[in-house]
Amino acid sequence: MGDTPMRETHVKRSSSTSYAMRWKHDHLHLMTVALVFTISLIFLFFMLLSQTSVKKIELVVNGESVTVETKQRSLENLLEEKRISVSAHDFISAPIDGKLQHGDKVVIEHAVPVQLTADGKTETKYTVADTVGEALEQLNVTVGEHDKVSPAPSEPISPNASIKVVRVQKVVEEQTEVIPFQTVTKKDANLLKGKEQVVIEGKEGLLSKKIERVYEDGVLVSENLLETTVMEESVNKVVAYGTKNPVVVLSASSPDIDQVTKGDVTFAYKQILNNVTLTAYTAHEASTGKTSEHPQYGITYSGTRATEGRTIAVDPKVIPIGWWVYIEGIGLRRAEDTGSAIKGNKIDIYFESEEYAKKFGLKRGYKVYIIGKDKPQMH
Repeated sequence: MGDTPMRETHVKRSSSTSYAMRWKHDHLHLMTVALVFTISLIFLFFMLLSQTSVKKIELVVNGESVTVETKQRSLENLLEEKRISVSAHDFISAPIDGKLQHGDKVVIEHAVPVQLTADGKTETKYTVADTVGEALEQLNVTVGEHDKVSPAPSEPISPNASIKVVRVQKVVEEQTEVIPFQTVTKKDANLLKGKEQVVIEGKEGLLSKKIERVYEDGVLVSENLLETTVMEESVNKVVAYGTKNPVVVLSASSPDIDQVTKGDVTFAYKQILNNVTLTAYTAHEASTGKTSEHPQYGITYSGTRATEGRTIAVDPKVIPIGWWVYIEGIGLRRAEDTGSAIKGNKIDIYFESEEYAKKFGLKRGYKVYIIGKDKPQMH
């Protein structure tokens, strides 16, 4: 009888424990949900409290700082609240749609327009820089070492200022030039007067020049000679001229010393007379002392009749009678006559017209080639 009660007591305790566990299991989920909900409400409460709380924000606008109090959540709303306008060109240190936090510092720099001229274009640009140099850097305008900037990079920026960048290019080039040779003369006592001889042939030299050319915006504005180098010296031409006077009397056997071409005639000559004086005469009484009735009127010393374009009067000691000469600027003439006033390097040229002979006057400094008895043939 004692065993049966003991089994009943055991059954009753098991049922009680199972019920408690079932109740606890069934209500645990509800308790967890309730706890999460409560925490969420608390979080939302504090969020709403923070969003509606007053925040202190430091605004620095164009270098002027002011601390403002606001309940606005975003920077955009704060700027609208404070009636601070901004544009796409302005500098803002924080995102315009960013959330505000208590103690934030926001820097705003309003951009100003400038007229920028560079690389062949003029454009309106906007900058928040303080100086010209900072503006160019901010606008990504590269300034070369030699480029010109106006105003100077250190000058302050003002609204609608004109900034000009001139591109300066320096190009160094080398070029060569010919150095001309000079001709120098020297006396030679072994050469006859009027004779010239080249002693040293002239030779041109070579000069190298280093030139710097400066271009502004592609236009050549200056050239500067930086350096010169003589690569090859020039050699002067040396010409000897004769000073020797002929000591022999001209005769048919006198040798020719050279041959020249004058106009359409080529001839060999035996001697050159320099600084010859020319005068003119006619057959008239004023020149010869003979009237037209005189039997020797117009007859020369050699017995020929004086003829314009052929006859000249000479000093026979200088030019033999009957010999041909060539007078520079006059032409071929024949020594056929003499005269008391015709001595040394002097020649009297015959003309038909007395009036022309008077106009001819006296002329100095002529060169005369003494040819010989035979008249040179024209080409």
